Amino acid sequence: MNFRKPALTAIAASLFILATAHAAPNDAATLAQVRDTAMASDWAYRRLEDMTDLIGPRLSGSPGAAAAVQQVAETMRQLGAKVTLQPVKVPHWVRGEEKAQLVEYTGRPQGIVQNVVLTALGGSGATPATGLTAPVLIVHDFDELKARAAEVKGKIVLIDVPFDQGMAERGLAGNAYGRGSAARTRGPALAAELGAAAALVRSIGGADYRLTHTGMTRLKDDQRIPAAAVTAEDAMLIGRLAKRGPVTMKLTLTPKTLPDADSFNVIADLPGTDKADEVVIVSGHLDSWDLATGAHDDATGVTASMGVIETLKKLKLQPRRTIRMVAWMAEENGGSGGRAYHQAHKQALDKQFAAIESDGGVTGRTFGVVAGVRPQYEKLFAPLQASLTKIGAGALTRRDVLGEGDLHYMESDGVPSFAPHVDTSAYFNYHHTPADTFDKVDPDHLKRHVAVLSTLAWYLANLDEPIGRAPEQLN
Repeated sequence: MNFRKPALTAIAASLFILATAHAAPNDAATLAQVRDTAMASDWAYRRLEDMTDLIGPRLSGSPGAAAAVQQVAETMRQLGAKVTLQPVKVPHWVRGEEKAQLVEYTGRPQGIVQNVVLTALGGSGATPATGLTAPVLIVHDFDELKARAAEVKGKIVLIDVPFDQGMAERGLAGNAYGRGSAARTRGPALAAELGAAAALVRSIGGADYRLTHTGMTRLKDDQRIPAAAVTAEDAMLIGRLAKRGPVTMKLTLTPKTLPDADSFNVIADLPGTDKADEVVIVSGHLDSWDLATGAHDDATGVTASMGVIETLKKLKLQPRRTIRMVAWMAEENGGSGGRAYHQAHKQALDKQFAAIESDGGVTGRTFGVVAGVRPQYEKLFAPLQASLTKIGAGALTRRDVLGEGDLHYMESDGVPSFAPHVDTSAYFNYHHTPADTFDKVDPDHLKRHVAVLSTLAWYLANLDEPIGRAPEQLN
């Protein structure tokens, strides 16, 4: 009877292959396997350490940004992913000297000046090398700035908008940030139009430890006045002194705006099977501001996205659609990486099935997923929620539009966007500050983050139903 054994073995193998081919990749067991494998791994945390400690800051156009491109690309090649470097032209702005002193104010003792802690905003213009000295005009919003337009010419304008930490602690950190962000991005340009000599904004963040919070401001080339963020404490000090009488500041900022530099988006593909021409993006932005090592903003997003590929490779799982890890370049100062990708795929965006971006750090736990899908598709995600509930991350928050930084170009053209739902109540303590360093990242939070991204990316890559919509549906 031994002559029949090979035949029986071959039949069994064929049946196994047939069963595997028709197995539902989004069944509870497979989702649990993806989730639990990610939860048990510290691979992304070690890659985070590599990026922050070995490279440091990664502002676009800098040697750090170039080193990060190579580090991520090589790591993904070692995993066996198909790596592509997509060329991107990026802004190249270099911080110079930054110093400020209050040199005149009512009640100032003879020989006393007070140092102000500040940092230039990305895109700031420069003072003369010897600095400029001018009176300070404090306003609290754009309406007040416009109403006092006649007073602005030749002044250093301070736009003093406090960060509402109470909102942040109640799940509205993005709303609190939005008000301060508007002052930072648009305020200096408005002050420049009105003839200001320079513009200052109050740092946007909830931890008042005399930390500066930098970020981009949008100045026209012909109105590129010096612009900086002062600490919350210094903004309050200037405000108190101004109640006593006029305040004069000496300000020195010497940044340079250099010609645009050559850089890259790093793209790493885990090819799909029967729907390989369709893509699910999982991503974060590779660049950071230059004050620290950008651990939360956004090295965690990049390394967690890398962890998705590592998790699925470890399990030898192959998705139906291609899962594409993207490390975007220049999100912080202009978004040219996201624009370049959108332009490259604009004629075939129907093949971009879904896109995930992680750009909220992991200062708190990840509680689930924010989904930019229409209401009728929400029910499709019940199995995903059930799986993630096992790690306390089963919340699904549906929105018509997410507006995530690097994805909003594609989203506006109908590609559904997703993001992890993270507790960001402490995020703006570190955001764009010298304190955004590796030691601030909880490894358990990062593991859960990778688990959510991995399970979500796998789930999207194997969905039967399309979830996209035409651009006109967004309006």
